[in-house]
Amino acid sequence: MRIGELGQSTGVDIETIRYYEKTGLLKNPERSSNGYRAYGPEHLERLSFIRHCRALDMPLADIKRLLEFVENPAADCGGIDQLISTQLSRVRARLKSMRALEQQLTALRNSCDTNHSASECGILHELVAAAQGETCACHRNAPSATTPDPPSDKRHKE
Repeated sequence: MRIGELGQSTGVDIETIRYYEKTGLLKNPERSSNGYRAYGPEHLERLSFIRHCRALDMPLADIKRLLEFVENPAADCGGIDQLISTQLSRVRARLKSMRALEQQLTALRNSCDTNHSASECGILHELVAAAQGETCACHRNAPSATTPDPPSDKRHKE
């Protein structure tokens, strides 16, 4: 199959497939006589594996390591267990951060409870106060006075 068909079969963007090839996650396909990439069932299976791991929010480096285990089925699975445990720790840390963010946004939302002009909006007043270095409603009861880091998405677009 061609790259478009592979992408459509897996739900992975064509540029992402090319990126996975470039980084070695996906093996380079053979080329047909007209120069088009010719993907086989092994590419479909591997890309589906990568896609599933990405859906679990695993970093590409961890996926690459997991693929090494797939290619070496006799290897001890302790490394696999460790990769998953590490990912679970990351997820739990993000959940904790997201719960704190939820509490901060709830506190901010509670600072304005009626409809009125923007100049009288408690939310805007709090945000402006925070921008001026004052403590705002969303950080008054927070464990620390610092804003949590915004979520980053260093993943390649899928």
